[in-house]
Amino acid sequence: MRQKDLQFWIGFSKVPGIGPVRLRALLDYYGDVETAWGANPGELRAIGLDKRSIENLVKVRHSVDLEAEMETLDQLRISVLTWESPNYPKLLKNIPDPPAVLYVRGQLNPQDEWAVGVVGTRQATTYGKESTRLLVSGLVSNGVTIVSGLAYGIDTQAHKTTVEQKGRTIAVLGSSVEIIYPPENRKLAEAVVENGALVSEYPLGTKPEGGNFPRRNRIISGLSLGILFVEGNYKSGARITVDYALDQGREVMAVPGSILHKNGSGANHLIQNGAKLVTSVEDILEELNLTMISQQAEARAIIPDNAIEATLLKQLSTEPVHVDELGRLSGLSASEIASTLTMMELKGMVRQVGGMTYIIARETPTNYIID
Repeated sequence: MRQKDLQFWIGFSKVPGIGPVRLRALLDYYGDVETAWGANPGELRAIGLDKRSIENLVKVRHSVDLEAEMETLDQLRISVLTWESPNYPKLLKNIPDPPAVLYVRGQLNPQDEWAVGVVGTRQATTYGKESTRLLVSGLVSNGVTIVSGLAYGIDTQAHKTTVEQKGRTIAVLGSSVEIIYPPENRKLAEAVVENGALVSEYPLGTKPEGGNFPRRNRIISGLSLGILFVEGNYKSGARITVDYALDQGREVMAVPGSILHKNGSGANHLIQNGAKLVTSVEDILEELNLTMISQQAEARAIIPDNAIEATLLKQLSTEPVHVDELGRLSGLSASEIASTLTMMELKGMVRQVGGMTYIIARETPTNYIID
C-alpha cells in the first residue's frame, strides 16, 4: 500500500454510514481508495450509495484535514492498519466483515495468532474472578495471547492477570484508542500497551457510546481462535461476542456456573447447547490444539530460500535499516536488494516501515545454512 493512501483510509473511517461493506463496494468500483475518496456525489448516487452516506462523505472531505490527522496519530504513537497492510491480523481479516481500518496503540505480533478471547459479566463474582485468574494464568504460561474488552469485571481480571504474568494481551475498545473506558482502567490500559495492544476500528475522538460495543465484540472474537465465556447472565452482553464467534466459525467454551446464582445461567446454557465445558486450562488447549505452541511458532520462523535472502536477513532486525545501508553492509547490488526485498515482503519475511527502510517481520533462526 502506498503510504499516501493511508490518509484516505483514515478519512473513510470517519464517515458515518460507510462501513466495511460499503467501502468494499466503493473499492471494487473505483479500484483504489484515493479515487473512491474523491468521487463525484452524482456518480456515487448512480452506483447506489444512499443520500445520507454521500452527504456524510462530502462533509468529512471538507471538514477534516487528513494530513493533520496523520500527524496527530504519529504524535500519539498510534499506528493504522488497513485491509491492504501486510501485518493486518490474519484471523481478523478472514471474518465476514473485518474492520477496514484498525487503530493500534502498542504492538500486534505474529504470535498473537494464538489467542483466546475471554469474556464475561461486568458484575463478576469472586468465583468468576478466580476462575478467570486460574485459566488465564495457565493460558499465558502456555504462550497464549489473551483478548478481551477492558470492561469492568471479567475483562479487567483477564487483562490484569495477563499483565501480572508478563503475557501478551489485546484490549478491543468501543471508543478510539486514546479514550479509555472505563476511566478507572487507564492505568491498566497503559500496562496493556506495554504488554500487547489497544485496538479499535473507531477514529480519533470517538467516545464510548453504547452502540459501539456490540460491533467491537466481533473484533474480540475475530482476533481469537476461540472464546471462553467465564460468567454471566444468559442475556449478558458477553453473549453477543459468543454469537459473533459462532458466526465466524470460532470455538466456544464456557466455565460451568452455579445454579444458585443468576451469573451461572449464561455459561450453563452455552454448555447445554454444545459449548466446550472448561474446568482446567488443559481443556482449552486441547479444544484449540494449542498444546504445542512453541513447536508451531518454530515452524513459522523465517527460513531464507536462497543466499541473497540469508545475507539480507543477517543485516535486519526490529530496528529499521535503509536500503542504502543494506547495500553497504551486504555488498549486494541495488537491483539485487530491491528485487529480493520485494519478494521477501510478499512472503511476510520483512516489512517496509517507510522511507525505504525495512525491519524483520518475524523471528529468524540463527543456525540456518544456505549452500
